Amino acid sequence: MGEITTSKIRNVSLVAHGGTGKTSLAEAALFTSQAINRLGKVDDGTTVTDYDPEEIKRKISTNSTLAYLEWRSNKINLIDTPGYADFIGEVKAALRVSDAAIVLVDGLAGVKVQTEIAWKMADERNLPRLVFINKMDKENASFEKALESLKKTFKNSFVTIQLPIGANKDFKGIIDIIKMRSLTFKNGKVTEDAIPDNLKPMTDKYAKILTEAVAETDDNLLTKYLEEKPLSSEEILEGLKKATKSGQIVPILCGSATENIGINPLLDTIIDYLPSPDERPAAKGTNLKTKEEETCKPIENEPLSALVFKTLSDPYIGKLNFARIYSGTLKADSEIYNSTTKHKEKVSHLLQVIGKEQKDIKEAIAGDIVAIPKLSNTHTGDTLCDELKPIVFEKMTFPEPIFSIALEPKSKNDDGKLGTSLNKLTEEDPTFKVKRDHETGQTIISGMGNVHLEVKVSKLKQKFGVEAITKDPKIAYKETIRGTSKVQGKYKKQSGGHGQYGDVWIEFKPLPHGAGFEFEDKIFGGSVPKQYIPAVEKGLIEALDKGVLAGYPVVGIKAILYDGSYHPVDSSEMAFKVAASMAFKKGIQEATPVILEPILNVEVTVPQEYMGTVIGDLNSKRGKILGMEPIGNGYEIVKARVPKAEMKKYAPELRSMAHGRATFSFKFASYEEAPHDIQEKIIAEAKKEKE
Repeated sequence: MGEITTSKIRNVSLVAHGGTGKTSLAEAALFTSQAINRLGKVDDGTTVTDYDPEEIKRKISTNSTLAYLEWRSNKINLIDTPGYADFIGEVKAALRVSDAAIVLVDGLAGVKVQTEIAWKMADERNLPRLVFINKMDKENASFEKALESLKKTFKNSFVTIQLPIGANKDFKGIIDIIKMRSLTFKNGKVTEDAIPDNLKPMTDKYAKILTEAVAETDDNLLTKYLEEKPLSSEEILEGLKKATKSGQIVPILCGSATENIGINPLLDTIIDYLPSPDERPAAKGTNLKTKEEETCKPIENEPLSALVFKTLSDPYIGKLNFARIYSGTLKADSEIYNSTTKHKEKVSHLLQVIGKEQKDIKEAIAGDIVAIPKLSNTHTGDTLCDELKPIVFEKMTFPEPIFSIALEPKSKNDDGKLGTSLNKLTEEDPTFKVKRDHETGQTIISGMGNVHLEVKVSKLKQKFGVEAITKDPKIAYKETIRGTSKVQGKYKKQSGGHGQYGDVWIEFKPLPHGAGFEFEDKIFGGSVPKQYIPAVEKGLIEALDKGVLAGYPVVGIKAILYDGSYHPVDSSEMAFKVAASMAFKKGIQEATPVILEPILNVEVTVPQEYMGTVIGDLNSKRGKILGMEPIGNGYEIVKARVPKAEMKKYAPELRSMAHGRATFSFKFASYEEAPHDIQEKIIAEAKKEKE
């Protein structure tokens, strides 16, 4: 590759619903540009950007993958993103560092839900975009229906700049409306020709629409158009470029990624119509010295600033951080400053990557995207910069995990490596979380869905040689009392020599909701000597760990020690501790014990058309609807309190109910008494576990 300047770089993410052909399009682009010499296939597991064993096995992308290519002396950094909902965090990170997006639409299915979600993410970043209607070679593919689906779903100004030649198995090329020519593709060769007579009326129709759309984006052009003065091809071309780069217009192209049809003009369109880094608004960050906002100009001789948007962890190579450079020049064999962690980092190597293939480079300029190996204290979302001018970018935000499972090591050997291996996986994926639930004793992994977590468990074995067993997370129930009791706990044991003797009378009372445990000493006259009272309290505290109904921790009780007796020889701390635990079991049993269950505050963001279904489902889960709040664009937030036990599988259930268009979040609210029938089930399950 020749010398590349910032103006000759294009950073583009491929986004859409799963199965639209993003990976195949990336493959075709790499092949057409001669970055690779063989056109791989997803079904064969031979594509450049789906190289992970899980991706090959499942035939879906689970990671965003960077691959660069050269086209017309420009560098295009393509980021192939997953289309499955469980991996939405990968899409969000890729769009954060992209200057534009190519949105794929299936010529058979039209716009699907994950395409809508990716589109909204691109809107949030104000990213210019192109639409590529793919799979035009497939049976029942329809350019017109796909186009109608786009216009029905989104409010943007779409402009068709290509039309298909032929349909289904006879699809062989495209009409270039801008240059008024036909391009046909066969055996990797492109043939340019005049527009076929039968397609001229349709071409003229769309050419008129194109001219009108471009004119509406510029006052001077609009005045000329309304005066019925013809716009020159140069005016239309420049107007379209300007309007596309500003996001006023979204051009529509078409082709077939697997048949390598329409890829050459797509690459031309990326270069001609999508912005370079220096044509986008400059990145802004906070200067750590002045605490003021500063702009990072995409110029090579400016101070360095870069954002780490992705991290890979390999047991052999080590850690690999992917960074977008916003200003300055990053050089190999240099020292940089991580302004997020306040640590210096040594950059030994810089890498350009095409999937899993890596190539050492000496430096990378403003606007480029590179990989940096073996940084010791750098993570996704961190800012890298010049220590003399420290700047920090706004942290990347990711959706919170919504689905959890419990994980156990398969063997003792796995147990020793499980924790460190899980930590490495969390470094790779900010939407993947690991925690130890101290109440249930389980290791809980959380993510965006069941497929997300299945992939993580498989990676444990593939990458780190750790095998694990998955289970449903246990619910951390608690027990308490609703009544009062006064009981005796007496421990007497005689077996020759000194015996054991401890005798206590304890009153048990419920405490206000949310309280823990209180102990009160009301002994008068020394019926229980003072030196034994701490042992009584200790015996009660230890007994709290296991309730009398189902063995769950006991909360919300007050224990009052008011009487007892002792033996001058046989009494001991141990005896009074045992006596207290005996009193506890008896007293709790007589004080109307009940089981408490955790309740969650749940917020579901859902299209109005599915709101009734969602509310009905929450009611069926013993939920209490707190209210609804309209938020615009046909969406509402449903707020509810729902028992945690009912929410275990809510992520896939909601996805099914609302066809992937609803999202939810939750947080712990409180503990509440479970209904009687639920308590009976919990008690029965606890007894079954003991058997």
